[in-house]
Amino acid sequence: MASNGYQSGFGNEFATEALAGTLPVGRNSPQQVAHGLYAEQLSGTAFTAPRGENRRSWLYRIRPAAMHGRFEPFLHSWFHNDFGDGPVTPDQLRWNPLPIGAAPVDFIDGLFTMAGNGSAAAQHGVGIHLYAANRSMQGRYFYDADGELLIVPQQGALRIATELGVLEVEPQQIAVIPRGIRFRVELPDGASRGYVCENFGALMRLPDLGPIGSNGLANPRDFETPHAAYEDVEGEFELIAKFQGHLWRAPVGHSPLDVVAWHGNYAPYRYDLRRFNAIGSISYDHPDPSIFTVLTSPSDTHGTANLDFAIFPPRWLVAQDTFRPPWFHRNIASEFMGLIHGVYDAKAEGFAPGGASLHNCMSGHGPDAATFEKASHADLSKPDVIVDTMAFMFETRAVIRPTRQAIEAAHRQRDYQECWAGLRRNFVAPED
Repeated sequence: MASNGYQSGFGNEFATEALAGTLPVGRNSPQQVAHGLYAEQLSGTAFTAPRGENRRSWLYRIRPAAMHGRFEPFLHSWFHNDFGDGPVTPDQLRWNPLPIGAAPVDFIDGLFTMAGNGSAAAQHGVGIHLYAANRSMQGRYFYDADGELLIVPQQGALRIATELGVLEVEPQQIAVIPRGIRFRVELPDGASRGYVCENFGALMRLPDLGPIGSNGLANPRDFETPHAAYEDVEGEFELIAKFQGHLWRAPVGHSPLDVVAWHGNYAPYRYDLRRFNAIGSISYDHPDPSIFTVLTSPSDTHGTANLDFAIFPPRWLVAQDTFRPPWFHRNIASEFMGLIHGVYDAKAEGFAPGGASLHNCMSGHGPDAATFEKASHADLSKPDVIVDTMAFMFETRAVIRPTRQAIEAAHRQRDYQECWAGLRRNFVAPED
């Protein structure tokens, strides 16, 4: 049974029930919960975290989450946190979209680990994955104890049924599944492809706006959390867990998506990237990409993120006497980029929707030769109205280590560096 609709607001304290009269009044864990349910607290932060940062929800469910069989190792060839400990190439790297095969593959089996840093054990860093699936999860549920999951569909919608309700997301929307929440992914449009960032660090939050003021970028009211929904189903199912970088499988005799009501502020949510209010220069110079941050996971160093999720949406470029596209640059931070829709304005070709690129710490990158030539001679008396596009970036303070399987993948573009080969020497020394 499901209750349709969403509740708006980022980090709000929500209360929702699929059956009227389920939520207890004035207490969290009464001696007997309505309808014979069990009370269970789900904590996403330490019990003693400051009130403004504390994340927890109370769930009222048909069976406690403890009810399942013994976990056994579950081997998965492509989905892992093995980022290696050997040398990392400083080369710029780029990949074509992950192919969608003909054999039946669901969301879990279709995950392919591209890169990452840190670890779940250390509780910092990220894992970056692609997924390509062609069937819904059947009789299978999943949760990630290592980190929260930021899911970015690129092709095909996802229906993500979670313990706390249902998220329906399409390309140009994102979903965030907090650490530990159990879910199942269905494919209402058939084959689907996209990106997943697994955040081992502090929970993602909205960035501070500083001098921007109280409005702009991603607004809290546009984040949506589902109403309570539940499944009262028995059968032979499996529960897959990711714990300390490894996958495990346990039998479970009922659907774990059996939460009839819940209240709290630790819950899955979705956001429509098309609602992002882009801020930019209306005088001169191209601003740093941090101005496009949707969500951030802070680190122990103020102003330096464990993870920033930034997007490059439709917008106007009007800066004068300025090279308007992203300039050539080298960063202390490392960048993994993806393209959801359209064309990215810093690349003329080769960066396709569903593809990805990795520019690590101090690796030079920027516009390709064709983009540089066009932007260098553009008529700046007219605005560039960038439409029909959506690119994004996972940016981290630590080097993003590509996996061996990503380096060796058939869809890796081994000639990526050639996109800069056409940049000419234009320097002319002045005569004495």
